Amino acid sequence: MSNSVNLDDTWAERILSSVAGLEYGSVQIIVHDGKIVQIERTERKRFDTPLRNQNEQPQQRRKTI
Repeated sequence: MSNSVNLDDTWAERILSSVAGLEYGSVQIIVHDGKIVQIERTERKRFDTPLRNQNEQPQQRRKTI
């Protein structure tokens, strides 16, 4: 059977600081031989795009030569 992960205060603080302020994304904890060796944080940014008026025609791009 594998070793259980030992989570001390230092790692708990590191994990909490990785999650703090994360609006969209993930925190991945990498474990080797029952020990935490790495924390990866992936953050995503979402930008709202304004909705167009349904009667408005999309603007065409002009190609410059």
